Order: sequence, then C-alpha cells, then structure tokens
Amino acid sequence: MLTNAWWRRVATTTALIAAVVLPSASTPATAAPDPQTTLAPASRPVETAFDAVPLRLPEPPPVRVVRTELAGLHVAKPHSMEGYSRAKFPHWINQYGKCDTREVVLARDGEDVKQDEECRAVSGTWVSEYDAAEFHDSRQLDIDHVVPLANAWRSGADTWTTPERRKFANDLVHSQLIAVSARSNRSKGDQSPDQWAPPRHAYWCTYARAWTDVKHVYHLNVTEPEKAKLTEMLDTCAP
Repeated sequence: MLTNAWWRRVATTTALIAAVVLPSASTPATAAPDPQTTLAPASRPVETAFDAVPLRLPEPPPVRVVRTELAGLHVAKPHSMEGYSRAKFPHWINQYGKCDTREVVLARDGEDVKQDEECRAVSGTWVSEYDAAEFHDSRQLDIDHVVPLANAWRSGADTWTTPERRKFANDLVHSQLIAVSARSNRSKGDQSPDQWAPPRHAYWCTYARAWTDVKHVYHLNVTEPEKAKLTEMLDTCAP
C-alpha cells in the first residue's frame, strides 16, 4: 500500500502531470518510487518541499471567468462520428509506477482510501457528486470524463493526433475526471448538458464550470443548445 511519503515525492512532480494534459505537451513519464502502505485521505493537504498540494478534484475557475470562457467558445454543429473509437483516446495510462489514471482518481476523490501492491483501491468511502450516492466498494464507481470522449470527437478532437487524445483522456490537472456512481455515468453516456445534467441540482454550477473550462482549454466547439444550457446552469452559481 502507498505511504504518505510516496505521495509527497509524487506531488513534487507537477511538471509530469502537466505533461499529461496539455495537447501540445510531450508524452508523460511513468517512473515512480515503489509503493508501500496507505494513501492520505483525499481532503488532506500533502506537504511538499515546495508547497501544500491538496489531493482533491481540481476546482474549475470561478463563474465570472467561466462566463467569459463560454462566450469565447466556437459555436458549430457536431462533427460526424465517422471513424470514432474509444481506442483512439488511450486510457487509462500509468501515471506513477503501477498506478494508472483510474486508481489515482479513486485515491484522490475518496476518503481513507487504501490500496494494494498493484495500486488498486481495496477500501475507502466515496460520495458521487452527480447523485450524492455513497459507496465503500470502488468497483461500483466509474471515472467519468466530464466532457465525454465521443462529445470531444464531435467537438473537434476528430482532428487531433492520438497522443493529444491520450492527454485529454487522462487529464488530472483540469476538472475533466471525477469518480461517480456507475449508474449516473452510464445514464449520462456521451450526452452534452442540454441532453443530460447531474440529477443533483446542487452540483450544476460546478459541473457547468468544469465542462466549459475543459472545452475552453482544449479549444473544443459547443452547439447552440449546449451553450444555452450551460448558461442556465451557470445561473445557479452563487453571486
């Protein structure tokens, strides 16, 4: 199982993480020290030589910033799904030694998560932000791409290279990956916000901010109905 010390060493490699997610960045390295014992709870900051790095879902920008991002997105009809395959967005890739993206997100988004020598989450507590369901078995959770892979394809990722799509599918820096109930994730599928929104209305503000920011970062298009729904969802944010 992983030690806090191991995660402190991992946390100092922020340059590695950045390399995973930016479309223009190079392919990320995967080397890391051998894991030993227990992960810190996701809400506890991990002290590093540089700063306190929280093991938590990246917070999307504030609503005033996101409204500007939304206004700047290109509005276009969806691209064709011809040629699409999830295999063109390779995931989950190894991020640290044996720990792939899924296991990193499970560790980050849960409380009191413990992992085995293969980096698999064997215990912990998770609350799905989409529907407020609580879980103690990681097998009941999916890692959702906030902007689904197929939606990204229709929005412009069909023109990307495979390495660029791999970085998008394993993005740990932006609010693109989240551990949620399998039921909610499969209900969502590849639908945009005008077609599906989290059943938990209280999460609409965060979801719309995350969706919009990811599309802004990756220069992806939106449709007219999608933009209108995102505006409605952003209106639920506190002033």
